[in-house]
Amino acid sequence: MTDNTTRLDHVVLWVRDPIAAADFYEKAVGLEPVRLSEFAAGEEPFPSVRVNEEALLDLMPLSMAERMKMLPGAAESAGHPVNHVCLALPQGDFDTLLARLEERAVPVSDVSQGSFGARGEATRSFYFRDPDGNVIEARHYD
Repeated sequence: MTDNTTRLDHVVLWVRDPIAAADFYEKAVGLEPVRLSEFAAGEEPFPSVRVNEEALLDLMPLSMAERMKMLPGAAESAGHPVNHVCLALPQGDFDTLLARLEERAVPVSDVSQGSFGARGEATRSFYFRDPDGNVIEARHYD
């Protein structure tokens, strides 16, 4: 891709068990795992799940925290509370996600309407937690 427009590339989530987290994001949320077999084989430091062709959620093992030395204090960011990450989906995928989470007894918030986001007011949105307690919002605009 040669378009140099600023975009969100990835978000790093601290997780206790990256394989279990990838399983949750694949089966409950519907995101494709990336580098999972390589991580399981010890060839990569963490796996990811693909949000779309341009963005990933990296599933960083909490055990890596002590090795985070790229900035002063980076190791202390393990477990630092991020309010939430929001996934914008087409309406059909939104409905499928809600049903999949309910099938798996994943607690979800009430579905709200009109919350503000990157593309204006969403038609509907709801929140849920992954197994590590990270809060994810799902929304659709159409």
